[in-house]
Amino acid sequence: MKVFACFFLLAALALSAAASEVTGKWAGSFNATGPDGETKESTAVFLLKQNGSELTGSVGPNEDEQHQITKGKIEGDKITLEANHDGGVIKFELALVEDHIKGEATGTHDGQNMKAKLDLTRAK
Repeated sequence: MKVFACFFLLAALALSAAASEVTGKWAGSFNATGPDGETKESTAVFLLKQNGSELTGSVGPNEDEQHQITKGKIEGDKITLEANHDGGVIKFELALVEDHIKGEATGTHDGQNMKAKLDLTRAK
């Protein structure tokens, strides 16, 4: 009976680990709010590679303009990334929610603070 219970526990852990796999191309919206409160709608494309809890790859507004991820990790459904952009760092606090990666990005550009909301889905 213990062997049977251990098997189901290991199977459940394997399924939860597989559910957190984010390797691949993700695309969606990037809606930035500037210091004046003005919102600018844009797009985002993430090209991610997951190795355990480490994430590498790049992020940008499209596939042609990408910025390397300098720090990236996934723990459960929580994703944190950092990427250099125009001399500054953009920090992403994201979550894997069903088939979406959602969350916020913060950074500084030309001395101005920026915040953005992201909603990405796996691209085909």
